[in-house]
Amino acid sequence: MTPASNPTPDGSVPVTPELTDGARNFRLRMAVIDRESEVALDMTCDRYGRTVHAGAAAAARAHRNKAAVEAYTTHLAPHADALLEAARHALDELPPARHLAGWRAVLNGLAASTTEIRRALDRPDTPGSSAERAQHSALWPHLAAWADHSFIASDLADQTKHHHRAPLTGKEQQTWTERAQAAQQLGELELTESWYAADGQPITLAHLIENDDSTLVALRGDPDAPGWQVIGHYAHEYEAGKALPAPVPPGVLRADVSRFNRPVPVPEVSLQELIRDVVEGQTAGDASEALLGAVQRGYTPGPMVRLQELLETSSQFASALETVQGRQIAARLSALGRQIEFLTHEVEETAQDLGATVAVLPPHRTPVPRVRPRPAVDTAPPTPPPRAITPAHHR
Repeated sequence: MTPASNPTPDGSVPVTPELTDGARNFRLRMAVIDRESEVALDMTCDRYGRTVHAGAAAAARAHRNKAAVEAYTTHLAPHADALLEAARHALDELPPARHLAGWRAVLNGLAASTTEIRRALDRPDTPGSSAERAQHSALWPHLAAWADHSFIASDLADQTKHHHRAPLTGKEQQTWTERAQAAQQLGELELTESWYAADGQPITLAHLIENDDSTLVALRGDPDAPGWQVIGHYAHEYEAGKALPAPVPPGVLRADVSRFNRPVPVPEVSLQELIRDVVEGQTAGDASEALLGAVQRGYTPGPMVRLQELLETSSQFASALETVQGRQIAARLSALGRQIEFLTHEVEETAQDLGATVAVLPPHRTPVPRVRPRPAVDTAPPTPPPRAITPAHHR
């Protein structure tokens, strides 16, 4: 009998270790499968990432899909429905927060994937046939969804195990908050760890340093914005972990990103190869082409364009933190991105000017042979330099 068929008197599903362990083991197995698949697919590509062995790539994906189906059958199939039911019940018990609607959508998506997976597993095709490979390929997005998002269901199911103690009284909270604010102004409030509680409020651990004495305190709210408060003080991190609200899974920068369904990498030339092209070049055009490769835009952008994209994406990430420091760092990264954009234009113009230079390297820049000729057979080896005689030291 599955846990889902044995509800507790209040209607909830008992959260047994098998529920969350099965999901965790499936995620771990999928991580291994994904890594092995990446290695196999890399061997089917050329140096720029273009697939040159289509048959081997198709075989690698088929092996990946089959291994994922087997992992789901072993670790998750017996517990998926019960885990989702326990997660939904825990979600209904949480206080209102901005993230609850998104979590509910995740659970609904996992339930839909579970239905599709069960339908296919109930009607398996002939082992080893092309129909089975097609069936497994169709299941891969649903299996990847469980690998990507089941941690939310597991965390919700585990929320019922955490019971944090009541916060400080009003007077105590005011006193400790004033002490922490005074230490912050002196630069003696050292932040160490941060997470979000189920109600959507940030919790931050910090060391409050006073007269060479350090106390671990917990803050609620953004420490760099007005209105934060101390909600507890503790002897060490373990005590704080037992008393404070449990952390919930952090968010993602882009909702449609999947570790297990990454887009095919765009072929690109590395900066190291462009430097090598300049070193091996002999005409101004050779160096010009390498520079233009660094600032190339479009489908195969160059390293400088990629660097600008990295800065812009990191700026978006910092802004998405929704903290005072995050917004400040986002502005700095955005400014750096604009500087890279300006520099990219300068490099492009300079490269074009270099390409218009009708010139080659002068012949006196001769290469140096890397292989030295062997000495003749009857040639005596060179006399080694005399050894320096070090005077002996006597006691």
